[in-house]
Amino acid sequence: MRRWSRYNLDVPIRVIATLPGQVKIVSGRGRDISEGGMMVFAGIELRVDDIVEIEFTPPFGGPLRVAASIRNRSGYYYGLEFLRDSDQDLRAANRLGDVLKSAAATP
Repeated sequence: MRRWSRYNLDVPIRVIATLPGQVKIVSGRGRDISEGGMMVFAGIELRVDDIVEIEFTPPFGGPLRVAASIRNRSGYYYGLEFLRDSDQDLRAANRLGDVLKSAAATP
């Protein structure tokens, strides 16, 4: 049983990773999106527990930028969990939840 419903969306994303001495920005794809996270394909070497920021524009609503933790990895596919550590993180996650629910209700 999952905490959040997944939505079968496929969106272009940008991964912003702060690595020692540099910031890397890589384009990729996000799918299987929920209020709690998403699956991302991006050509960047990341490790489980790394923290990144994800920028994307859901099909219904304006652009979002959310912080996320890498929870699992298979090649360049990453399972991300959105962070809710700050007020800004919580607002972004709640906004995403509202957008996803709106998208699901639209025929």
